[in-house]
Amino acid sequence: MSDRLGDPTARSQGRLSLNPLVHLDPIGTLMLLIAHFGWGKPVPVDPYNLRHPKRDYALISIAGPISNILLAIIVTLLLKILPASFAIFAIPLIYINILLAVFNLLPFHPLDGSHIFPDLFPGNTGMIILIFLILPIFNGTSLISYLIFPIVNFCLKLLAIL
Repeated sequence: MSDRLGDPTARSQGRLSLNPLVHLDPIGTLMLLIAHFGWGKPVPVDPYNLRHPKRDYALISIAGPISNILLAIIVTLLLKILPASFAIFAIPLIYINILLAVFNLLPFHPLDGSHIFPDLFPGNTGMIILIFLILPIFNGTSLISYLIFPIVNFCLKLLAIL
């Protein structure tokens, strides 16, 4: 999306690739293995290359969650026409993509939602809130799960009727 809106930064750094290795963040990957919560490298965007920086940055940020939702819809439709054995692969893929879309829409830095709703939690405030929400405080469960899982379950129910 950033490339289409005038920012060639990701292209020039070789980040316009479906190869997952170019998107791995070493610390984020290690944390995924240790803490079961990790992250990938953020796609670089230079707002000075954008024609309408505020609007374009929001469009760039919404592109990721939209692609997650579209992939979940496509896989759901394939699940209807392919053999039942496809469900072993399809159901986790649907679930993970809906979960990623909902999570990334949260308005806390560094998530995409912080660029869509930039004035909600300015500066590092969002990062501090996000860390607090992710920590497993209540019987080993994080507060964020109470926030996003009802939305994820609602989306999964919507996909079930497709």
